[in-house]
Amino acid sequence: MTLRTPQSTRTRIGLISDTHNLVRPEALQYLAGCDAIIHAGDICNEAVLEALRRIAPLTAVRGNNDTGDWAASLPTHTTLTVQQVTILVVHDIADVGADPRSQGINVVVTGHSHKPLISERDGVLFVNPGSAGPRRFKLPISAGILMVEGAHASASFDSLVP
Repeated sequence: MTLRTPQSTRTRIGLISDTHNLVRPEALQYLAGCDAIIHAGDICNEAVLEALRRIAPLTAVRGNNDTGDWAASLPTHTTLTVQQVTILVVHDIADVGADPRSQGINVVVTGHSHKPLISERDGVLFVNPGSAGPRRFKLPISAGILMVEGAHASASFDSLVP
């Protein structure tokens, strides 16, 4: 999939994962104004996707807790191109190949661990926005933003609730 945006502008992509059937108002507010949204799985209910689609075009993958007829059409992984950046979206980082860069991937967006993380390895930006769903252990409730400008991508994440 290619997200069509002018080449000279910054594209703001909201990153969310592991909502586990919970659409927090704080998450919707955080994602408002994004040009697109990526959900990295463990959605658990189609209503979550419908709420996100009202904000911006949505790309979503199926997580290990996404079952039933509504989830059958969701891919386990997908790629999209934003300007000159190719993004791989997969729920579990264990399902990412050994060398995504050799496949032309610039950014990998994952979920599953509920732990927000931004790191760069071998020229590939890895981003896990954490979990925007029910709190798990003492992990933060968070979501992220991926900024794309031309061939450059950068990411950040924020806690949604104290």
